[in-house]
Amino acid sequence: GGEPLSHHAYTEDQLVEQPAIGLFAALGWQTVSAMDETFGAGGTLGRETRGEVVLTERLRAAHTRLNPGLPAEAIQSAIDELTRDRSAMSLEAANREIYRLLKEGIRVSVADTERSPQPSPSGRESSGGQKTERLRVVDWERPEENDFLLVSQFSVVGSLYTCRHDLVGCVNGLP
Repeated sequence: GGEPLSHHAYTEDQLVEQPAIGLFAALGWQTVSAMDETFGAGGTLGRETRGEVVLTERLRAAHTRLNPGLPAEAIQSAIDELTRDRSAMSLEAANREIYRLLKEGIRVSVADTERSPQPSPSGRESSGGQKTERLRVVDWERPEENDFLLVSQFSVVGSLYTCRHDLVGCVNGLP
């Protein structure tokens, strides 16, 4: 037989976490440990506090890349819609709403710069106006266009709890 394994080799980290991280890395995911997370714009995950669960800057970058031509205001509007507080909703209703946004995209209002000038009832011409576009949250047709990040030791502080998740997968900044 071989050498006996030392006691520490049987930790959850060695038996589960590290092999899982290796598997995700082999699948093309970026991996990062947040055990000693630093905060702010240049921090480990770009979070300001442990209360944030969405990686907003990664989400903004993905929205910008997946929706070329949409203005920053429309992207911010979509981020606000995705991250708004749904704690007053039933878990089922909140999950259904988020699922729909992920699957179908988010309706955003943008300036209609292509409309030809139309005379208004007062006789004045008005160009512009608003039109509705659908912002893609996830590129389902081309998965490789999305941002895949696996975070180990992801600490979250809520109003009623504090927990450190062993592994959290984020797609386009969404856990």
